[in-house]
Amino acid sequence: MLSDGEIQALMRAEHGDPFAVLGPHRLPEGLRITALLPGARQVAVLHAASGDPLAVLQRQGGSDVFAALVPAAPAQLGYVLQVQWEDGHASRLHDPYRFGPVLSDLDVWLLAEGTHLRPFEVLGAHPRVIGGVHGVAFAVWAPHARRVSVVGDFNTWDGRRHLMRRRPECGVWEIFAPHVQPGDAYEFEILSASGELLRKSDPYAFGARLRPETASVVRELPPPVPLPPERAAANRRDAPISIYEVHLGSWRRKNGHEWLTYRELADTLVSYAAELGFTHLELLPVTEHPFDGSWGYQPIGLYAPTSRFGAPEDFRHFVQAAHAAGLGVILDWVPAHFPSDAHGLARFDGTALYEYEDRREGFHRDWNTLIYNWKRTEVCNYLVGNALYWLERYGIDGLRVDAVASMLYRDYSRPHGEWLPNAQGGRENLEAIDFLRRMNQVVGTERPGAVTFAEESTSFPRV
Repeated sequence: MLSDGEIQALMRAEHGDPFAVLGPHRLPEGLRITALLPGARQVAVLHAASGDPLAVLQRQGGSDVFAALVPAAPAQLGYVLQVQWEDGHASRLHDPYRFGPVLSDLDVWLLAEGTHLRPFEVLGAHPRVIGGVHGVAFAVWAPHARRVSVVGDFNTWDGRRHLMRRRPECGVWEIFAPHVQPGDAYEFEILSASGELLRKSDPYAFGARLRPETASVVRELPPPVPLPPERAAANRRDAPISIYEVHLGSWRRKNGHEWLTYRELADTLVSYAAELGFTHLELLPVTEHPFDGSWGYQPIGLYAPTSRFGAPEDFRHFVQAAHAAGLGVILDWVPAHFPSDAHGLARFDGTALYEYEDRREGFHRDWNTLIYNWKRTEVCNYLVGNALYWLERYGIDGLRVDAVASMLYRDYSRPHGEWLPNAQGGRENLEAIDFLRRMNQVVGTERPGAVTFAEESTSFPRV
């Protein structure tokens, strides 16, 4: 029922439009259901509500692709796949290819335009219930990829099992994966245009496994946290401020070497700083990062509180404890650069997607890191959304923006001939300046009472 070319493309995980062949499709001769299930011995289609058998899918050409015509009326009301596996066990699975698009048309339009104020609400991994079925909606921006799959413990890290749908209007790939749940580990497997196979962490993941593991973890999007009036008052420009700056992993250790957890820090660090009379805690970056020695200043998971000290809800507890003690919380925030680790943003879809292509713009000589391409609206949207995420979803009082000086100058720490001037021939990075303006405008509009601080040492005007 399928061509040999389609079958082989599915088996090699090279099919760029899996939803065109997998799942239910109405043909002149009836409704065909097609499933790709590596390791299956037999596959039957059952009515989802009654469990009545509807058809047995036939193996296609000796592959792991199964297909058959089924009674249309009951199948369209909902079906499940009854799978007998080669190892002898059986399972009932909801077919991910019977579900419609994850992103709304409005979300697609805003993402394509780069004006989605809260892209973290639609990109990444989001537990959902669709048609009574529990699962996770995955979405990732990879416009130049030939194919993208979500892989994890739930599908034996097999890139053939959850091949994603491409939304060409915005370059996002998406799928609703039934049976996946919070706590499951996952990554995106990306086939680049050149044929390179990449394994990437989710840029919008709300949780991550502890290094040296690189997988993202499905977590619920934290609910919004209103900024209490007393906190907004304490953040006013005319309010007295005294900041205790601290790296959570270095402040104290248990048994001489073990980190304190977020909850232990809530019980100890918060009271310590409050008793000394400080008004705010400034935390060195708590976003996920692969190398302890960077102190968080080379982050990969900008939306995930580092797993070194506990789960995201534990970090929320820490922030709430600080507020209860009368302390504001400021995060060191790093939008200036990111590390080149293979599982991170570097050449995310096989191209310089988040970074500048030209090393005279895209490589940071001092830190051997990559520089965000602020020319791309999608990249700026990723970063502006991230600023709003920490303020809105964790109740953070403010952001201390790291390494602003390195963002403002195209010739920052570069000798003559190794930097590119801006469109006006100058040394200022006009795209970075526009990004910082937009970030401050969005924060000031959407989160009144929150504050931002610039680490900037060159007296650049109007910072």
